[in-house]
Amino acid sequence: MEKLKQAVKEIAYYRHQAKFSKLHLSLIPFLSLSSSLYGALLYTRQSLYRSGFFSKNRLPVPVISVGNLTWGGNGKTPMAEFIAKRLADYGISPLILTRGYAGGDEAKMLKRHLLGGPVKVGVGANRVATANLFFGKYGYVDYRGSKFFERTYLDPKMGSHVGSQKIGAAVLDDGMQHWSLCRDLEIVMINGLMPWGNCKLLPLGPLREPLIAIKRANIAVVHHADLVLEQKLKDIKLVVQEIKESLPIFYTRMTPSYFFELRNISTKMHLGAVLDAVVLCVSAIGSPDAFVRAMEKIGPLFVDRFDFSDHYSFQLKDIHMMRERLRQLEDKFGYKPIVMVTEKDYDRDPEILKHLHPFKVLVLCSEMQIIPCNGCNEDSFKSLLKELLEV
Repeated sequence: MEKLKQAVKEIAYYRHQAKFSKLHLSLIPFLSLSSSLYGALLYTRQSLYRSGFFSKNRLPVPVISVGNLTWGGNGKTPMAEFIAKRLADYGISPLILTRGYAGGDEAKMLKRHLLGGPVKVGVGANRVATANLFFGKYGYVDYRGSKFFERTYLDPKMGSHVGSQKIGAAVLDDGMQHWSLCRDLEIVMINGLMPWGNCKLLPLGPLREPLIAIKRANIAVVHHADLVLEQKLKDIKLVVQEIKESLPIFYTRMTPSYFFELRNISTKMHLGAVLDAVVLCVSAIGSPDAFVRAMEKIGPLFVDRFDFSDHYSFQLKDIHMMRERLRQLEDKFGYKPIVMVTEKDYDRDPEILKHLHPFKVLVLCSEMQIIPCNGCNEDSFKSLLKELLEV
């Protein structure tokens, strides 16, 4: 199955069919038909929402949607966390609404990062129902408008101390195609390393919607911009502005902060701990190239890699493959290599990774940062949030 998923991804992102194997070529007719059917269903669903046949729900607080037009690796969850923390800086208690897709690795990561703070994380496919559960528990406050309008729904058992935790905004993680919920700000994330692929709809291409959907966005963010050549960034900007010329474009990167060890997550390790090491990068994320390139920039002696499809849960057979590769690296370099994983891979299933003992497993922790460019920087981004909430 992993081989099949990899073949589908290669078809979506490689334009030159001359390089395709027989497997790739045999898949294209089926993927083309499926893509046509998906496009028809997408158009029908959009039409039903536009006509009012399908109703839209509105939450009693501002909603910021963070979404994308292609499959994984666009930085949606880090951006949702980034926004939630900035809202918390304003004294607002935000609620992140996430689906908890495929074992909930991203939701687990968010909860671990935000534990004990004012940011709440609601997990569930029905975002409205999830939000209402949190409103019922904590209450909510609406900052919009010239007057301070407040309503509170509290469980009598909770007591008055919950007042400081009233939810003041909702951040919709992976929300661009969640049309049943109205939003006040639409942010579209773009993977700078692999922006549009072959420009075809799923599953023949990587697009969840045609590129014209960029028109709905209020902000565009090009992620992994630090790993992309300047000309490619200009090409992405040109495509975006041809669709919506006035759309502000921000650029972000994931900046490595520290490591922690699988068996001792409370201890932070300096990035220099791997400078003379042999590293095997193991990941099941949307953009493994970004992870590997980030590790290479840190400067280990040698970097090898094992890539799996996004959200894939490692099995024992995969552990056996990793151990075999690790032994080969140990034989080649004369000392034990280090296994490097992302936080998503750790949070998906930390127990399975313990089977790699006695090889050390480190988790790379990174933080999203906005790269200043053409007047678009973190201050101007926060200003847009502030205007929305009228804080």
